[in-house]
Amino acid sequence: MIRLSSVSRSFTGRSGTVDAVSGIDLDVAEGEFVAVLGRSGCGKSTLLRMIAGLLPATTGEVRVSGDRVTKPRRDIAMMFQKPALLPWRSVLDNVLLPVQIFGGKKAAHRARAHELLTMTGLAGFERRLPHELSGGMQQRVALCRSLIAEPRVMLMDEPFSALDALTREELSGELQRVHMDLNTTIVFVTHSIDEAVLLADRVVVLSPRPGRIREILDVKIPRPRTLGRGAHLTEVAQCSAELHELLMA
Repeated sequence: MIRLSSVSRSFTGRSGTVDAVSGIDLDVAEGEFVAVLGRSGCGKSTLLRMIAGLLPATTGEVRVSGDRVTKPRRDIAMMFQKPALLPWRSVLDNVLLPVQIFGGKKAAHRARAHELLTMTGLAGFERRLPHELSGGMQQRVALCRSLIAEPRVMLMDEPFSALDALTREELSGELQRVHMDLNTTIVFVTHSIDEAVLLADRVVVLSPRPGRIREILDVKIPRPRTLGRGAHLTEVAQCSAELHELLMA
């Protein structure tokens, strides 16, 4: 589904050239959930923006479904750290915003919007305005908005980082359920080892800048996963410890 071939990205400014990522080779299968984990400044967000077509690669190429990515595409959705909801639009109208932007009819997608809101625990909040919602609820609305056009690829740039620990874990559980139901291909950037272990099929660990792939760890823990007591508590702890050692090396 996604293929990065020898992808590098540099930025040039007054103080010279900075290499953000270097020589990235990565394949992401259809329906796979891949987390990208690394220290601040290692190029995680840069990598995501190149897959989204928001930044060109300096060298190498990015392909999605066999086509080279040169600009944003309708089949690739992106979710950022902040929900960026329009304050004057209701929850339902915020979810339907991409449909209007792409020239579709809201009525044709209204049932899908209600389905997504129900899936993420927001049934009954369709007419609320963003300021009436908690931070976690706003991010759920942003998730529904990203999924409304049924993208083949979902790119998520630390979407839960501004939330408290309990809300982050709750939303991680919601995202697990959404992914299991919809089988969307997801690339998820995070600083959090816990999020990576809870969510991913594989975790790509990047080195400090310039970001290079240090290790790719398979997470072979059955879903749904939890950080609390459960049948797979030992496996979750072992995987978290291995990622911690990789990041500290």
